Amino acid sequence: MRVQNDDGFSTIVGAAVIAALATVLVAVVYLGAAVVARHRAQSAADLAALAAASAHASGAGDPCAVARSLIGRQDGGPRVDTCRIDGQDVVMHVLVSVRLGALGVQDASASARAGPVD
Repeated sequence: MRVQNDDGFSTIVGAAVIAALATVLVAVVYLGAAVVARHRAQSAADLAALAAASAHASGAGDPCAVARSLIGRQDGGPRVDTCRIDGQDVVMHVLVSVRLGALGVQDASASARAGPVD
């Protein structure tokens, strides 16, 4: 026996569409947060690598300490993961934490290399 009454069907479909759109919107917001964190990590890595390379070239102290000091003064909590001297270059790897809802807090990472031009 088939029920011919479809009263309320549009309400159910409408609610499902709204739930799907809300899910997509939340996913886009978290994706945007991850992209922004990645860009912040790259900017911090670039800046720290340049400062460390300048300190290394001028002999003005430990280049990695200069980079860590600079990163420590930035807002948003970027942190140096690794800093190493490779000949005349300085190689930095920086992390920035980003909250991704159900995925928890993850790290966006970026690397940069700076040194004198050959």
